[in-house]
Parts: sequence; structure tokens; C-alpha cells
Amino acid sequence: MSQLTPRPELEPDFRDYEPIHPQPGWKEVARKIWAPIAVVLGLAVKFSVFAFKFLGLFVSVAAYALIWGWKFGVGFVALILVLELGHFVEARRQGLDVSIPRFIPFLGAYVAIKNSPLNPLRNAYVALAGPAAGGLAALACWAYGSYSGSSLFHALAYAGFFLNLFNLIPIGILDGGAIWRSYRLAKSAPMVPLQADGAAVLLPGAGRGNATLILTLYVGLAVLLVLGMWGTHVPQHRL
Repeated sequence: MSQLTPRPELEPDFRDYEPIHPQPGWKEVARKIWAPIAVVLGLAVKFSVFAFKFLGLFVSVAAYALIWGWKFGVGFVALILVLELGHFVEARRQGLDVSIPRFIPFLGAYVAIKNSPLNPLRNAYVALAGPAAGGLAALACWAYGSYSGSSLFHALAYAGFFLNLFNLIPIGILDGGAIWRSYRLAKSAPMVPLQADGAAVLLPGAGRGNATLILTLYVGLAVLLVLGMWGTHVPQHRL
């Protein structure tokens, strides 16, 4: 009968072994969300009041970056910013009291105008200025994407044209809704009384001519944005 001598070098070493446990999906999501949140909080602490004024902008970049990546997220938020700056610049040109663009993550952005007069033509100019500026920004992305062969800027151009065209839908709080209300008000040509003698005069910015101008600018801008979408569309053959 032989005696077997144990050989430690042949025995498996389990000291550094850690069993693998499947992680639930929410942990992976939390890990992705935490980084943008940490950046936003860090900016808020470092820049104090200034950061809170632009908190929506930072959160919007982080939110869109989670979906499409940080490069597209930054570009998409920049296109939204240009759209709102179009409203801002035109309102300032008219001498109105307008706020800086404020962002709402996943919903877009807005500017608040406090002393907007009841003037259909001037109101339509403010509403049209946003999609017009946004369309020019999308055109710039298209031009640079075509020149450099960048698929990122090509995609941003398509998204920009679509964003501004969607904003022209004549409903609710969209720019298209404001433009359509201005058109209808101008077309009805209401009369307003003068404060001095009570005589009625045509509402400033109203009249058939101004209504036709508003409708022409509205339809023309929509057509240009459709052409931009058509030009930047990349066919997909995945089905």
C-alpha cells in the first residue's frame, strides 16, 4: 500500500476568487447618469449664481448626451440655443424686455417677453426669427459636414432642419402657433379706439397686406426647412 504525498502546487488557489453576480439593469443606468449629475453639481458649486442661470443648459447637454453621445448632445443643444437666440435678438431689436434663453431638458427652451405689444406683424417677426436662425445654423452644419465629410455634422444638420420645422407646426405654444395666431389677427383687421377722441383705427401691424406677408414668410420658411431635410436625409436600408 503506497502513501500519497499532497502537492500544494497542483491544488487550485481560491483565495482571489470572487463569484460573479449579475447586476440589475438599474445599476448600469445609475452609473451612466451619475457622471453628468456630478458635473452639473460641480459647476453649480464652482460658479454659484451664474451656474444656476444656465443649469437647464448643462442638464440638457447631459440628458441628450446619455441618448446620442456627448458630441451630438452638445451640438443638438447648441442648435436649440441658436433657435432661441433668434427670438432673443429680434425681440431686443424691437426694444422688448426679453429674458435669456432658458432650457427645459427633453422639452427644449424658451425666452420670456414681458412687454410684447399687440401687433400681429411684429409678433410674427419674433416668432419667425427663431426657426429662421435655427435653419441657418442647420445649413452651416450641412455645409461644414459636406466640406469635411463629417457624418456628425451631417446628422446635426438633419436634426436641426427637423427641429425647426417641427417648431413651425401651428399649434399650442410652438412658434408656428404664435405665427398662425398673428396671421389670423392681422387678417381680421380689427379696429381699436384712440385714447384721445375715441375714434377707431386699424390695429398696428394688422391688415390684409400684413397678413399676406406673414403667411408668405411662414410658408416660405417651412418649404426651405423641408428642402433642407430632404437634402440631408440619409436613406436607411435596414428593413
